[in-house]
Amino acid sequence: MTAADAAEKERLAETFRRLCEIESPSGGEGEIARAVREELESLGLDVWEDDSAAQTGAACGNLLTRLPGPDGARTIMLCAHLDTVPLTDAVEVELVDGYLTNRREAIVGADNKAAVAVLLALARRYARGGAPVGCELLLTTCEEIGLRGARAFDATRLRADFGYAFDHATPIGELVLAAPTYYQVTAEFRGRAAHSGIRPEEGRSAIAAAAKAIEAMALGRLDPETTANVGRIEGGTATNVVPAHCRIEAEVRSLDDENATRRAQEMVDALTWAASSTETDVDAQIEQQFRAYRVPESDASVVAAAAALRDCGIDPVYTATGGGSDANAFEAKGFRCLNVANGTENNHTAQERVSVWALETMLDVSVRLLAWAAEV
Repeated sequence: MTAADAAEKERLAETFRRLCEIESPSGGEGEIARAVREELESLGLDVWEDDSAAQTGAACGNLLTRLPGPDGARTIMLCAHLDTVPLTDAVEVELVDGYLTNRREAIVGADNKAAVAVLLALARRYARGGAPVGCELLLTTCEEIGLRGARAFDATRLRADFGYAFDHATPIGELVLAAPTYYQVTAEFRGRAAHSGIRPEEGRSAIAAAAKAIEAMALGRLDPETTANVGRIEGGTATNVVPAHCRIEAEVRSLDDENATRRAQEMVDALTWAASSTETDVDAQIEQQFRAYRVPESDASVVAAAAALRDCGIDPVYTATGGGSDANAFEAKGFRCLNVANGTENNHTAQERVSVWALETMLDVSVRLLAWAAEV
């Protein structure tokens, strides 16, 4: 299993540039899905698209293709997502001091197009055979808005024994062995409008009720495994009107599923109490976006990934994260999926970037990963 040569690496960087300059915010993945599908089909691969778009709101479904392996060899799955967070400007990729970034004040899209580029490079290498294992390449939609594509995907379609999501924006070497349960909590406060300068006593401020609820909540880092946050609040119509409406959006995350559930309920209790004490009404909703999981170090997926990293001169680092990924969705379906760091930096910001070294190293790690997956 040879490392990527100069031609493969040059094409990898060019593929990354091309993918990043196709805008694909969550729900708008249609154009990049077409580009990826056309490239895979040009290699002679069959690409299957599911019907998840109706459920996710995306412009396309998830894409799945298979690279052949030897008779009797196991199959593994490699996953990347096609969508990005919203863009504030166009993407013009430039190389600065060894890093690929956006010359404009916006994300470059390395989350997760660095991984998509690597998967396409693997497809070019192994489309006509030579891989030590069978390999399913899965490209998902709407990951950035609640893992919608992966959650809607029918995991029984997979032949793989286990899989990997290349979607952890930290230095290459980190293997995510634990990820949290995530609850989204939303609340709509309804008060009573009144003129704030003439009849304020007749009003019931929905904003004041929301503020009272937020003050009663435990927020920030609640314990080493748990966080809570109120991220959005909006309401009111004018300064001279007692606001009759206010909406808040909040979240709870914990590596302990029971603790996450308890903390989310405490948040709802605070909302209900605040509404009662301010004579307003509230409609509160809790939605579990993904569920916590843990992967033991002895699992075959971890053993293969760690060995692949060591082959490339990188010491594996076992870690937990407060973020979610498609791995959460697959673990919830009973399919083992390990989230692997891909070296992307400053994701979701205008300073997002990935080094050429990281991009090339992830390809080499992936090549070695396929080799080790055949052995463990």
